[in-house]
Amino acid sequence: MAMDVIDYKIFGDDMQFVEVELDPGEAAIGEAGTMFYMEDNIQMETIFGDGSASQSGILGKLLGAGKRLVTGESLFTTVFMNEGSGKRKVAFGAAYPGKIIPMHLDQLGGTLLCQKDAFLCAAKGVSLGIAFQKRLGAGFFGGEGFILQKLEGDGLAFVHAGGAIIEKTLNPGQTLRVDSGCVVAFTQEVDFDIKFVGGVKTALFGGEGMFFAHLRGPGKVWLQSLPLARLANRIVGASTMGGNKGGEQGSVLGSLGNLFEEK
Repeated sequence: MAMDVIDYKIFGDDMQFVEVELDPGEAAIGEAGTMFYMEDNIQMETIFGDGSASQSGILGKLLGAGKRLVTGESLFTTVFMNEGSGKRKVAFGAAYPGKIIPMHLDQLGGTLLCQKDAFLCAAKGVSLGIAFQKRLGAGFFGGEGFILQKLEGDGLAFVHAGGAIIEKTLNPGQTLRVDSGCVVAFTQEVDFDIKFVGGVKTALFGGEGMFFAHLRGPGKVWLQSLPLARLANRIVGASTMGGNKGGEQGSVLGSLGNLFEEK
């Protein structure tokens, strides 16, 4: 199935959204809940799976929806079709601070592996699947990196990542050790595994977890400085630390001040 060729523009800095321009008859697919706005004559339809040719027919649609369910995503995606006679625009917004990365799949070997929450939207025809890490290390301890989304095709896809983003090109045999949650995406030729950090003291008290992602080139890797899970953990930790209540966040003493106030 030929991919729709779409034009786009990314707006914003730390809270970005992407505006996609569709010619008559062209369409884009978006993750459920990511649509920001759309112009008139764009028809929105919610479907099972991603609507690619590989998921035609009842069985194909059920398999596609099942794969999305495994990655923790919604069973459905939304197709935005331009049914007008002129160009129309639809925009997709990210759910948390970070950057939107345009991925030209035809320039990346036709396949991109990314974290399960990374996909934002794509040109109609891009296939959304899953990839399991087969090694025992990644299987038992991979966390975010065990079940990955697989984007396939020769079209344009958009991936969202938290915080600052860096793209690295690994030479053959070159390795990189990364917190597993900080890996956004990588090309299919990159060798990915999860490994133990080393000494017991470092694992227990280092504050970086017991395992890290081990990436070996050749290939391209995209990393994020602020994974969603890390951000969520810090927010939850700050909101429950010491039993603080809504108006006490600015107190230097925090909950310790309550002891003096009560007396």
